[in-house]
This record gives sequence, C-alpha cells and structure tokens, in this order.
Amino acid sequence: MAAASPGRAGGSRWTWRPVARDALLARAFHSCTELRGRLYVVGGLLSGGVTEPSGDTVVLDVVGGLAVREGARGGPRRSHHDAAALCGRWLCAVGGWDGSRRLASVAALDTERGEWEAWTAKPGSRPPAGLSGHTCTRLSDRELRVAGREGGTRTQRRYGSIYSLRLDPNARTYCYTEEGCRSASRSGHCAALLPTPGPRPGHQLLLFGGCSSADAEVAGQWGRGKIKEDPPEAPGLMAQLGKLVSSSQGSPQGPRGLRYHSCSVVGPFAVLFGGETLTRARDTVCNDLYVYDAQADNQVRRENRDKPTISLRAISARSPSTQPCLSPQALPLLCGSTSHVQTGH
Repeated sequence: MAAASPGRAGGSRWTWRPVARDALLARAFHSCTELRGRLYVVGGLLSGGVTEPSGDTVVLDVVGGLAVREGARGGPRRSHHDAAALCGRWLCAVGGWDGSRRLASVAALDTERGEWEAWTAKPGSRPPAGLSGHTCTRLSDRELRVAGREGGTRTQRRYGSIYSLRLDPNARTYCYTEEGCRSASRSGHCAALLPTPGPRPGHQLLLFGGCSSADAEVAGQWGRGKIKEDPPEAPGLMAQLGKLVSSSQGSPQGPRGLRYHSCSVVGPFAVLFGGETLTRARDTVCNDLYVYDAQADNQVRRENRDKPTISLRAISARSPSTQPCLSPQALPLLCGSTSHVQTGH
C-alpha cells in the first residue's frame, strides 16, 4: 500500500491506492530504504512464527510497480534492524537479529558492484551490546544517529542510550560513540529528523512510540547549517498535509503504546501509520494514521525559550471501518520500516 490522501478537508476518510502486490514483498520487521529512486527492502521475517530472518534484498521500482530480488551476494540475515543510504551508493544495514543473537555490526550493499560487504569496527569503537528494534537516522554521508533498542529485564529497562555511528565508506569502517543524553527505554519506535520551529532555525531528531508514553523525545539538536537539507521532492503531498493539519483539531500528545509503525518525513511533517498498539484489549495491529506538524511548535517555543518543549499536533485518521486492520505481512512497505518520501505527487 502507498500514501493516503484525505477524502475531505478535516475528515478522517482516506483512499488507499495499491502501488505493488508481489509475494517478494510479503514480510515484516524488515528495512525499507530509498536509494536512487528505488526502494530497497532488506531481510525481515517472511511468515508468522518464523524466527530465522531472511537474507535476501528486494528492489522495488515504485513507478513501474515491479519488484525484483537483488542478486547481490553475501546478504546479511537480519530482522528488527534499520538501514540508511550513503553517498547515493551504499545501503548500510545496522544491527538487528540474526536468528540467534542481537548484533551491532554494519553490513553495506555496494549498489554499483552489486555486492554486500561486512564493514570493520575501528579501534576505540564502543558499540552497544546488541541492537534490535532501534532506529538509525542519517545525519550526513558519514554519520548516523542510533537510538533505542530491545533488551531483557537487566538491560535497557530504565533508559535508552543514544549513539553516534560514524562511517568511512572508503575504508569500509565504522565507529560507535555513546552520546551524553539518554531517552526513555524504547524499542519498535520511529525517529524523524525535522526542522526546528521558532526564531532559531535548525533541526531536531524526535522519537515517537516504542513505549507506554505518548510523549515524543528529542534525541539530538543541530543549529542552522549543520544538517544538509535536500529540496522537497513531493510538494503536492506537502501541500495536502498542510491543508489537512490546518483544517483539523490537533492533540497535544501523540499515540500511546505504538510500536513497529512506519514513519515518513515529508518536509515539516512526520506521517505515522499502522503498527502494533499496546493499549487495546483485542487487536494489537492498528490502521491508524497520525500527522505530526513541526511548525505547530512556534508559539509554545517562543513562550518557553529556556526550556525546549514539543507540541505534538497529531491528526488521527483511521481507514474506513469496512476495511479490516492490516497485518505487518499485508503492509510490506509501511509496517516496520522508516523511510523518507522521495516520489513526487
């Protein structure tokens, strides 16, 4: 399934348009990353009850709706991982579950050579014990920000660690450094790098979901010029989201107990869809859609300049009640993945 569009201003009716239906896309807890105008779907679990992750890579041409299995050798068997694109060439899969343990290593697909490579940790790298259910956000072609992870009763219970992951594509090396800030204990959450509102423009990385709290958290802040912004490639979609947000009543809090949902960043908006919710007695898979507007924070921030605050303007829009809730297997592109919207509207 692809993007949704509002049926009427301020309403909660949405029309869903299928982009591709292919058995190769039937999976959950995979990564889905845009690179050179195509979507790379890596790993994941191919059916319910399976614990051994897949090691294949599927490439989807969104325009043509064609999905093909990438013939690259040495693909990592991963689920519950995350991935990021670097330099328009490499697809880096970070951490994840390999069927027996959690990993913090980095594997990279060289799309020019069509081969997977296992990159090497640099001396002095201080990686987390293991990563799964985490997020990995690209800050530049040489730096990622890693936040949260799953853990047992003795680890990752009281707080979540945040790491900077520095990469050297030429040397095929990586290096973890733990940041001084921490977050609430989160896993299966999403991360959105959004413009900072107010008189001091910049960027901030926000974490949504992955725990019982409905509050978002700041996992990093950068001043003007520190983060290179790409020009918007979906101006029509941005305009539609702007009209929706301006014509609807927002909420000061986001969804509570949402995990393994999708998150697409479209300009100043973060669009959250689907996933598992821990707040319902019966169905844990939901079809809810939320829009976070980073621009709605202006007045609050001006009134509290000495204490950063987050004003969540979330718009909830469920699909029609006649349409059943979709499972992760039925939402191969959206559920369990985080990616920026790159296709025009």
